[in-house]
Amino acid sequence: MRTAAILLLCILGAALFCTVSCNSSTGPENCCFKFFPGTLSPSRVRSFILTDDRCPKPGVILVTKRNVNICVE
Repeated sequence: MRTAAILLLCILGAALFCTVSCNSSTGPENCCFKFFPGTLSPSRVRSFILTDDRCPKPGVILVTKRNVNICVE
C-alpha cells in the first residue's frame, strides 16, 4: 500500500512539473493576425516594429503618434 502511494505521488509530481514547464515556453511577442486594409499617411506614423520571424505571417507594426499599433503587410 505504501509503495502504491509513493508511486502515485511521483506520477502526480511529474505531471505537475510537466504542466508548469510546458506553460513557461517563450513564443513570439509581436505578431499580426489581422492586417489594416487601407492606407495610412506617413505623417501619422511615429515608429515601426518588424514582427518576429516565428510569427505565422510576416508583417510590420506601425506605431502612430497616438500610440495606436496598426499591423500592415
